[in-house]
Parts: sequence; structure tokens; C-alpha cells
Amino acid sequence: MKQVLLRRGQIEVVEVPVPLIEPGYVLVEVAYSLISSGTEIGAIGGAGKSLIKRAIEKPDKVMELMEHLHHHGVKKTVARVRSKVDVGNPLGYSCSGIVIQVGEGITDIRPGDRVACAGAGVANHAEIGHVPRNLVVKVPEDCDLKAAASMTLGAIALQGVRRADLRLGEIVAVIGLGLLGQLVVQHLRASGCHVIGFDIDPRRVRLAEELGADKAFNSIEVSMMNEVLHFTSGYGVDATIITAASQNNEIVQQAMEITRKKGKVILVGDVGLGLKRSPFYEKEIDLLISCSYGPGRYDECYERQGLEYPYAYVRWTENRNMQEHLRLIAEGKVKVESIIEREYDIDEASKAYEDLQGEGRPLAVLLRYPIADDRLRTEKLSTKVVLRSKPTSDRVRIAIVGAGSFAKSMHLPNLQELSNLYHIRAIVSATGSNAKVTAEQYGADYFTTDFEEVLNDPEIDAILICTRHHLHARQVIAALNAGKHVYCEKPLALTKDELESVISCYGLSLDDFASGRPKVGYADIQPILTVGFNRRFSPAAVKAKEIIKARINPLVVVYRVNAGYIPLDNWVQGDEGGGRIIGEACHMFDLFNYLTGAEVESIDVSAISPATEHVSTRDNLVATLKYIDGSVCTLIYTALGTAEMPKEYIEIYCDGKTLVIDDFKELRVHGSKAGWRGHQDKGHLRALEMFGSSLVDGSGWPISLVELIRVTEISIFVDHGARQ
Repeated sequence: MKQVLLRRGQIEVVEVPVPLIEPGYVLVEVAYSLISSGTEIGAIGGAGKSLIKRAIEKPDKVMELMEHLHHHGVKKTVARVRSKVDVGNPLGYSCSGIVIQVGEGITDIRPGDRVACAGAGVANHAEIGHVPRNLVVKVPEDCDLKAAASMTLGAIALQGVRRADLRLGEIVAVIGLGLLGQLVVQHLRASGCHVIGFDIDPRRVRLAEELGADKAFNSIEVSMMNEVLHFTSGYGVDATIITAASQNNEIVQQAMEITRKKGKVILVGDVGLGLKRSPFYEKEIDLLISCSYGPGRYDECYERQGLEYPYAYVRWTENRNMQEHLRLIAEGKVKVESIIEREYDIDEASKAYEDLQGEGRPLAVLLRYPIADDRLRTEKLSTKVVLRSKPTSDRVRIAIVGAGSFAKSMHLPNLQELSNLYHIRAIVSATGSNAKVTAEQYGADYFTTDFEEVLNDPEIDAILICTRHHLHARQVIAALNAGKHVYCEKPLALTKDELESVISCYGLSLDDFASGRPKVGYADIQPILTVGFNRRFSPAAVKAKEIIKARINPLVVVYRVNAGYIPLDNWVQGDEGGGRIIGEACHMFDLFNYLTGAEVESIDVSAISPATEHVSTRDNLVATLKYIDGSVCTLIYTALGTAEMPKEYIEIYCDGKTLVIDDFKELRVHGSKAGWRGHQDKGHLRALEMFGSSLVDGSGWPISLVELIRVTEISIFVDHGARQ
């Protein structure tokens, strides 16, 4: 399918694979998508700025980059920057079309229904949209698809009116008569309010009067205060809604001046907020912010997971605002024909954006898309795009599944560095535009949104899984059953049942790995599976292991992780992530196992008892592992500390020596001259190298199956203990 992307400040129309339908989502063949002269044009302007300008505007990002450079060196920092700069950003957030598929769990929408869709990143300028249910609204019979494409902007305008909490007959000023302003004017009139509008563009002033404003003025040519006083018999307006987009602080000051005592000013547009105290103080004016489409906006549970807000408690959600805007269009109370001034084919997207930035620019334009017949729709629904056809390689042909920020900043640059060992065959990403840009950047043969494509590709030897944690076990199982070697980012599984299912791919069960049972033959089974427990491959850990390999007595190890706070509504903390013990502390448990080389005898877990609800027991605990060789390893894992302190610090006590691994940048050995120092290296490159070598020379599993299972079991046990 075709999609419009913003890449390096330029508009591109590219061919990308169609996303696969997911539960709770709707797949829509787009007929029209709307480009506004405000939000999207502003985004393009920001993208076109030089790096120096952007650095001046966001000095915190510069400091973050310098910190990354200090810890990780030039190569990884450049890779991180490229992963952000080269990315093709999808454009668009308001469209309409015909439903072609519905995901599991959706019963009120069917293929063939006319719908309008909202949301940046989902209601894109693309031939096919993949949109969660709560961001989809059926289009009424008397509303055509062209008008319905305005739905997102209509909901934004309507929410601004709702925030003003107006009564029949009240007088409202609208500052800024662009696209949003024209819609606000009409919604106010439909609500029984009197409207006075202001803008610096005479054409927009005239249009506002045509669409229902009682009065509209060019704010350059008149005194706003005088006109408002005349219109309100000297009182001032009951409310002022600002829909202008400008960093000029005078706009909000003017709004305060024309608003009556105890009135309201509502910010819908993006304006400067260099406020003076006196108008607030003297008039006791309420300054309110209107959040986009309405209640539910930016709530992952509502927008992506389909959680509905109870009608009795949240009367107007963003979805209900969208419905109401379309109903007003169907009833003729809101007109958008004169606001949407031009149409372009999707192939002319670059021209459309150019016209929106020129002289006499339209308020809004539509991109139109051909509604295909069955044969063309099949072509449009392709989930794979081939970039090049290459002969069979003598290197390990690998597919990367999940091209997120970690894969692009860490694994893919490392695969490039190991190009003598690996050939990147395919990139799989749920987002077609991300798959395309990543595949082009790293020289893949093709990209796809369908995991099945790489499972069925005989030219793929191995699969690197970098998706969210809840997908790992099922994707590992599918890949192993397809005969592919697998490198899975941690964790391997979130539950014992998932772990059991993974092991069953080899005809084994957890009982076969019970402590004390023989382990003979496990190292030779195929295909090879490894997990990204990379810290054991770090230079510091390898050197420490070498120093203590001839030890006589057990080890005492203390591993402190200053993990940093992650909000509890982040995906890492929920069902998709499994929590930070399973998702991250598994690294620490693997390093314990690596250093001791022994089986765990017992585990003791003590978590804090938080005084506030935003702190989790699963983020703040002490876990002590006693090993059968007598070693004791203690993990202190906390999200309570400051980011000014390094994240990981390990002390190893053994036979009169003390080894300190300081954030994997240094190994200090007290009692010996041995040690190591360099850029932070947690072993990611070496782990991939070991995995690739094992496939090429048959050197065996980089980490034994027994160890993979043990670490996963420990992680699940400790996580369970932290909940008690």
C-alpha cells in the first residue's frame, strides 16, 4: 500500500506492507484523509530545522546525547541518532473509508461499514488504516466520506467548546479563525451561543461570518477590546476560546482583556503563555486547557486496549465527541465543504503540503485514495515488500522481528559490525513504515508486517526476536517449530506454562530439568536457542570469571541495580512486559549463575512495603540466592534512587580478593593487578558473535538450555515472591 511519510524534512509517498489485523482493531480502506494547515505543517517545520536549532530548543536532549556518548562511545551514539533521524514518521490523524476487516472482539462494526478514524500513528495518510476500536466511528447515512474525514478536527473543536461549559445565549470570542476556529464557530452556534471572531486573515474573517459568527473582525484593523465591548454592552465575553497557533504571548493577554470578570479562557491552539498576573487577579478568570479530542485521549487503556468509560460518569469521551461532530454534519448544522478547499491524489501529497505552506494557503485539504476492486485490493493488502534479490549467502541469514528503538540502536548496528558472520535477510515490524525505513537503512532483502513470512522463508537460518515480552514465548515456539535457530531478547517466557511450552519444542518438559537429573545430550539438540543474557559476555564479567575460576571457597556477590523509576502504567509493568524482575533482573540472575557455575539451593525474597501507590514492590526488593557450592549472591534491585548514580555495581568477594564491576565500564580487582577498563560494554556484540559462530562452526549453544531454563525459573519465582 502507499503511505505518506516525513523523512529528513521531506514528504515521501512510499510503498509499505499492510499491517496485520489485531484483536480490538479495525482495518479500513481509506477514501479520504485530511491535512490541516496547523498541526501537521508545524510538525514539518520542526523536522526541517537544523540540528543546531533543534539543540538550542531542546538542550535537555543534547545533555542526554552527551551522556550516552560518555557511556557508550561514538559508534553506538551515532547508531542511536541515526535510528531517530532516519526514521520515516507517518503523517496524518484524520481519515474516512470503508471497513475491510475487523479484529477479534469487535461485534458492532462489520466489513463494508463506512467509518471515520482518528489518531496520530493510526489514522495515517495511507491506503489502509489499522485503527483501534475506540478511535473509529460509523459515518451517518447523510454524511459523505469527504466531510467525515474532518472528524478528528471536529472532535478537537467540540472538546474546546465543552471545556468552556457554556449556557444557551452566552457570548463567546474565538481568536484564530483557521480550520479549528471555523469548526468552533459552528459548534458554538449549534450550542445556542453568540459568537464574535478575530483573525489577521480577511478571507478567514469573511468565511467565519458565512458559517455563523455574529461578528468577525480583522484583529489588525480594529481594536478587539472596543469591538467586544460594543458587542457585549460593555461587559466582555463570557468565554474566549483560543484556536490560534502562535508563540506570541500577546494573544492570551488579549483574551484575558476581552473576557468578563469571572469568565473563562480556553486554550485549544498552541500559543505563548508568558502571562501577566493582573488580568487573572483583577477578574478572577479561569484559564483552562482543552486536551485534544476529549476524555480518553492519551490513555493507553482507552485508546489501544478498548476500555470504555462509563456513560453515566464520562458523558463525552473522545469517541462520543467524534460521533457528535458527524451527527451535526449529517443534520446540516456543521458545514465543512467551504473549509476543505482542495483535493489531491495521494501521489500528489508533496504538492498538497507545499500548497499548505504557500501564499493564500487553504485551511485544509484532502488526500483522496482509490477504493479498489477485489483484484486491486489484494495487491494493496500485500504484507511484504522486496528490496533486492540476493543469492544464497554463506553467512548466517537472519531476520529481525520487532524493529523498535533497542533493536535499531543496539542489535542492528552490531549485526552490521558482524557482517562477515551475518546477512540481514528480513525486517519484521508491526508498522509498515518502520519496517521499510529500517530495512533500507540496514540493507535487508525485504521487509514485512507478517511474522509468518520469515517462518516460511527457506532462505532464513535464524530469527532475532526483539518484540514486547508477552510475544516472546509464542514467537520462539513458532520459530523453533519452523526449524529456525533463535536469538530471543530477554525474557524467554513470562510464566512457567510458557516456559514449559518452549521446552516441549524439544520433546522435553520441566521435570526433565529438575535439580539432580542428568543433563547429558542437552547441548546437542537443534535448532539452537539462546536468550539475550548478554552481561555474561561483557569484558568485565569474562575477566572476573577468569580471575575466580581457580577459587577454593564459595563466592559472596552483591549486585546493586539503581534501576530508575518507570511509571506503573508503562507497558513494561503490565501484562505485555511481565514486570521488571522477569524483564530485566533476569540479567542479574544469569550473571550469578555464570559466576558461580552451580545450581541454586534456595532463594529468599524481601520486598519493601510502599507507603504510596506509585511505588511497586516488584521494583524494590532484595533477593538472596544460596548455591549448592556454598556461594551466596544478593541482588538489590530498586527504582527509588537518583539517576545521578550509576545503574549497576557489583562486588565479588573470593579467596582474599575483592572484584568490583562498575557499570560495566570498569573491573577493579583489589588484591591483584588484573582488571579491565573501557567504554560501557554489556556484552551485546559478543553475545551475537557467539550465537553466529555456534551456527557456523557447530561450537554448541552459547548458553546451555539448562541455564536458560534455570534463569527463567528464578526470575518467575522472585517476581512471585515480591508480590507476597
